[in-house]
Amino acid sequence: MDYFIDALKQYAIFEGRATRTEYWMYILFYMIISIALNVIDYVLGTMILSTVFGLGLLIPSISICTRRLHDTGRTGWWQLILLVPLIGVIVLLVFMVSESHEENEYGPGPDAI
Repeated sequence: MDYFIDALKQYAIFEGRATRTEYWMYILFYMIISIALNVIDYVLGTMILSTVFGLGLLIPSISICTRRLHDTGRTGWWQLILLVPLIGVIVLLVFMVSESHEENEYGPGPDAI
């Protein structure tokens, strides 16, 4: 849960780097909370909770994805590849699970800080 809270604290910081663990723990908690809110919305017959949650975490999600791409040596603009149907999701997933670089133009490795 600390990774999720840390990502929310850095909600609009697009510089720097995020480790694989940091990124995937954020995604894990995002999905757990999203599923729980979708179930509550289904029971209530609305879509308000999940919609507010998704919109509220849009910027933090883009931010942590950008920092994760920086950690792999890529620019955050690679997120736009999601606009390509099916192939975009696969390519971005490969980028997200790839190894971190020790040092690159986005700063020293997260372990060195």
